Amino acid sequence: MSTPRPAAVLVLAAGEGTRMRSTTPKVLHHIGGVPLVGHAIRAARGTGAQHVGVVVRHDRDRVAELCTTLDDRLVIADQDEVKGTARAVECGLGALPADLSGTVLVTYGDVPLLTGDTLVELTAAHLETGSAVSVVTAHLADPTGYGRVVRDANGRVEQIVEHKDATEAQRTITEINSGIYAFDVSVLREALASVGTDNAQGERYLTDVVALARAAGRPVRAHVLDDLWQTEGVNDRVQLAALGRELNRRICEGHMRAGVTIVDPATTWIDVDVTIGQDSTVLPGTQLLGGTTIGADAVIGPEVTLRDTEVGDGAEVTRAVANLAVIGAGATVGPYSFLRPGTRLGARGKIGGFVETKNADIGEAAKVPHLTYAGDVTIGEGANIGAGTIFANYDGVAKHHSTVGRHSFVGSSTVVVSPVDVADGAYVAAGSALTQDVEPGQIAVARGRQRNIDGWVERSRAGTAAATAAREARARHTDGPEPATSEGNAS
Repeated sequence: MSTPRPAAVLVLAAGEGTRMRSTTPKVLHHIGGVPLVGHAIRAARGTGAQHVGVVVRHDRDRVAELCTTLDDRLVIADQDEVKGTARAVECGLGALPADLSGTVLVTYGDVPLLTGDTLVELTAAHLETGSAVSVVTAHLADPTGYGRVVRDANGRVEQIVEHKDATEAQRTITEINSGIYAFDVSVLREALASVGTDNAQGERYLTDVVALARAAGRPVRAHVLDDLWQTEGVNDRVQLAALGRELNRRICEGHMRAGVTIVDPATTWIDVDVTIGQDSTVLPGTQLLGGTTIGADAVIGPEVTLRDTEVGDGAEVTRAVANLAVIGAGATVGPYSFLRPGTRLGARGKIGGFVETKNADIGEAAKVPHLTYAGDVTIGEGANIGAGTIFANYDGVAKHHSTVGRHSFVGSSTVVVSPVDVADGAYVAAGSALTQDVEPGQIAVARGRQRNIDGWVERSRAGTAAATAAREARARHTDGPEPATSEGNAS
């Protein structure tokens, strides 16, 4: 038997969200790496509905652009200056085909934990019971601020009363309206035409459709949710943080049940689109963001931030930051490494402590172990880059690329002034300032010849501790040369 699906889902995202105290529209704030309205769109698409519409008004262009970036099949509907959820739904319906029939779901752009599975269950129950209206409800210990679900003597839904319009007796009701509905579209169209503004807010309430449907003898039912978080909306930044924590808790729990060890979920943040392979371990203080993918048997952390980064099986990343990077299977990164966009580390390769990379393709089993900047460079298989090496890729105007060949060796404290090609099997002596290519099998030595000048400290730094130490050391070596009065020869 096929899963029932609605004809359309309307996501209401027209509100300003003044309590967020933000120049960013409320529905564009993020949790789990996705804007609030993005969560709502994903849930709507999860129903298999043919039409998904988003109703916009406040900062219309920004919201509409973001929505269509997330899903280019969306129908964008504009709400006019007439206030209220009923008017928003009316505008949404106006953007859908006029001959639309079946079930229409209404959700909100600021209810991020609502799932597509819940909307599918709502649709199925709505159709199975032959209801004209189904409203998602929940029981809250403190229902202040929510619309109350008023039932008749037989327990059937009679009406929904907004908190500001409720009587004292109605305010004692703990069953609240989530604002999420399933409607028979023909009943909805008919009722919307009769919804007025006779209420404390002077708005056209979608909740009035319930009473109108009942008055017309149409069946109305409540779809009670035990998972209260799915009915929670975001009104301010405190609620944004609370829902973000709960979403993260659920994400971490899902990964752990799938075979991932998360040592401390309270300090681990994982976005919704992250994937982690079985038997990987995530240590405390780790953030896995965006579209990051982690292979199997990897160890990530502690104190690692990866954004849109791919990590291969068995790799280890410790106290590092990576953005738009690829870390190969069995490779190691860290501690205190910074992998900028375009970094690719091959299998069994190494990026060590205090290393920064950018647009760097580091081959299989190649090593960049210590205190290095590797920008705009290709490093071949098995090559070794000595501590303190700098690839000077920028000349003040343009960036330049260098290459280090397979199984080559670059000595410590080398500056490679790009563009330079070091061929396969070549060596570069420590302390070199390399400006020319190095051919296969050559060793390049690019540094000034050392000179030792006798007596310089005692002459030029007379009276210092260094001069005293030098004099005392010479005295201990009776065969040592006397201080020279002029520069000695280079040695």
